[in-house]
Amino acid sequence: MTRTEAVEHFVRESLSENTRQAYRSDLAHFIGWGGVLPASPELVAQYLADHAKLLAPASLARRIATLSKVHAANGWGNPCRAEIVRATMRGIKRVKGTAQDQAKPLLREDLFLVLDTLGDDTRSIRDRALLLIGWAGGFRSSELTGLDVTDVEKVREGLVLHLRRSKTDQTGQGRRLGIPLGRTRHCPVAALTAWLDTAKQSNGKIFRPVDRHGNLKGNALRGDAVSTVLRGRLTAAGIDPIGYSGHSLRAGLATSAIKAGVPTYKVRAQTGHSSDAMLGRYVREAGLFDGNAVVTLL
Repeated sequence: MTRTEAVEHFVRESLSENTRQAYRSDLAHFIGWGGVLPASPELVAQYLADHAKLLAPASLARRIATLSKVHAANGWGNPCRAEIVRATMRGIKRVKGTAQDQAKPLLREDLFLVLDTLGDDTRSIRDRALLLIGWAGGFRSSELTGLDVTDVEKVREGLVLHLRRSKTDQTGQGRRLGIPLGRTRHCPVAALTAWLDTAKQSNGKIFRPVDRHGNLKGNALRGDAVSTVLRGRLTAAGIDPIGYSGHSLRAGLATSAIKAGVPTYKVRAQTGHSSDAMLGRYVREAGLFDGNAVVTLL
């Protein structure tokens, strides 16, 4: 490997595969529209204006971040810092607003309603473990489907899961996450143990596809399969699935824990959020009715 190849290799590995895919997708969209590299500030501003009605401000901001990264990596002048580009983005945000759709949190009570509808077939055993571990661990979908059988460590208090890499851990330092024995009929430790016993696998990804005959297929579930599983199970439980996604498990744990009075530092220890500020939207959601001024008036 030459020096140049070595540099390119490590620059490439400084980003996660998901980030690289996002960059490739963003660049393909820009080039497909008629963009060229390096780009001028006027060209980038026109690209934003042409897509203002089609893409959310957050999506446009990500495209700007991608273009900025590409120009910086190649030593080109960064057109995204020009005032015409900044002003165009400010105008789009003022016109469209910046509020993003958030996944509805799957609160504890609704989680239990969903789990109560599950049977004892292979797919139900998998889905019970998937939902409970995803909720109890406050996992992102990619983290949940990325867990290996060898990442599970049994201890007296329950299980320790070794999260090798996550969205906010690009260097792969990893962290250990405790999943305690449950005190209700829905124990995450029991659910995962039942699934591992059913799957009979000593290595590979924990959560794998299951066909309609109950046979395990493939090597791992895709990250977006968590949303599909959750929405299907919500529908079966008589709950409208609109607004729910795989992130609802993570949001549900955070919101439910805060509603129950769990200190935010304890919630962050489980979810991996870096600060209370990152938990802010869950705190607001949990406190919508606590001490509400209207309670004393109507």
